[in-house]
Amino acid sequence: MHVPDGFIDAPTSVATGVVAAAAVAVSLRGARRELDERTAPLAGLVAAFIFAVQMLNFPVAAGTSGHLLGGALAAILVGPCTGVLVISVVLLMQGILFADGGLTALGVNITCMGIVTVLVAYGLFRGLVKILPRTRRSVTAASFVAALVSVPASALVFTALYAVGGTTDVSIGKVATAMVGVHILIGVGEAAITALTVGAVIAVRPDLVYGARDLRQRLRLRVNGELVDAPAAEPAVPVAARSPRRIWAVGLVTSLVLAGFVSFYASADPDGLEKVAADKGIDEKVEEHAAADSPLADYGVKDVENARLSGGLAGVIGVGVTVVAGTGVFWAVRRRRTAEGADASDASPASTSV
Repeated sequence: MHVPDGFIDAPTSVATGVVAAAAVAVSLRGARRELDERTAPLAGLVAAFIFAVQMLNFPVAAGTSGHLLGGALAAILVGPCTGVLVISVVLLMQGILFADGGLTALGVNITCMGIVTVLVAYGLFRGLVKILPRTRRSVTAASFVAALVSVPASALVFTALYAVGGTTDVSIGKVATAMVGVHILIGVGEAAITALTVGAVIAVRPDLVYGARDLRQRLRLRVNGELVDAPAAEPAVPVAARSPRRIWAVGLVTSLVLAGFVSFYASADPDGLEKVAADKGIDEKVEEHAAADSPLADYGVKDVENARLSGGLAGVIGVGVTVVAGTGVFWAVRRRRTAEGADASDASPASTSV
């Protein structure tokens, strides 16, 4: 659902750019509370994984395909603020390197694919987790529903933006019906991918899933006829078992395989937005991407004639660049939190005096 240049007029694009910039600024501050020394590198991996899975378009209807948006997955795995940053990093890499999603429409894409999906998905997810039994299955089920709803919600927001700043005169009612209809189907695929991924991580390392941080129930004891919470006791776990290196390595290898090999078998049909745009005339004023001459434009390596090799190399390069850029951003955010904590400690008055 990457919006290209020319779909939305300049004033609306600027306005959404301001909204996106403000959301990223707020998310940078919020991510400092969500990230720690273990989850900061994992956030970069989540960005690379979402980049890879977005290359895997799956068929959803006659002549239409869809792909993961990723907002729900990112928010549940690493937190809502960090999730907005994850999707922003992915969209920035795709727009600059692969000419996917217009540069003037970057604010629109971050708003629709990042902010909306994260807010809708995580808000619904937390609501479901509170009323469902505190089990791993409940977290997985909640992630499925949250991801499913987030996709048509994103489509509705795009339609609203097009109603305000669309560059062609089309029936907004028909656009809304078409967008929501096809993106409900895409949402089913999004939900399946999100639930499978969240469930797989919870099965091996539930402590690394931000949305499952309250999964462990406190032991309750009966004292003098009343139930009271027992003191929290962390089991003795070897340092090696606590390290996220193994899951990081498995995730990176999986991302490389998906982008470098499996992506060759992705559906070649236009995605939901492209199909609706062609059918309803939204794409009449689409503009050529500013990075159309990029060596990696359209997810292929320039001058490499073999389509399989070209696409595979582009996917591997994309995963590598995204994991490096994402990890760098999230480590910087984490280090900023550590530095602020140290400054606050140094500035605090002495606790005792004689």
